[in-house]
Amino acid sequence: MTKIDLPSNSVYGSGPAEEQPATHVIAVLVDNEPGVLARVIGLFSGRGYNIESLTVAETDDERNLSRITIVSSGTPMVIEQIKNQLGRLVPVHRVKDLTIEGPYVDRELALVKVVGQNEKRVEALRIADIFRARVVDSTLESFVFEVTGTSEKVNAFIDLMRPLGLLDVSRTGVVAIGRGQTAI
Repeated sequence: MTKIDLPSNSVYGSGPAEEQPATHVIAVLVDNEPGVLARVIGLFSGRGYNIESLTVAETDDERNLSRITIVSSGTPMVIEQIKNQLGRLVPVHRVKDLTIEGPYVDRELALVKVVGQNEKRVEALRIADIFRARVVDSTLESFVFEVTGTSEKVNAFIDLMRPLGLLDVSRTGVVAIGRGQTAI
């Protein structure tokens, strides 16, 4: 059998290796005014970009600024497009991709409600202790735990609570900040 070499851009070949999507944490400093969040979200939805996590809060009341932290996945080209398009929005002051611009700290908070009795209650408390989760509400039938950490830690805690009677989860989304002397 004769091997036929096809051009790399051929529909029959795989072509050049495409870069794999990666998760990025993007911090955006914006004016704290009505409609800004809708414009940022509209940019993502209008172009089909997914937002995995979104948090927003006022961070400077004197200058009336808010910080939006967005977790999104994409190839390097898509992430670069997202950052460029965010930077072009009028109320945006600064866009920083924390994932590539140096070390950063990220955390998420979750409230996790678990319903159970007897051994399941004891096991839920034991696991909560291992994860340093706090009991913030307790009844004879349920606990509400507060767990803080990386998204991976929060996910692991939730997964371990499923067989013990997990009933409900409320998550804040990721907040992140660069380490050292740099600011957004």
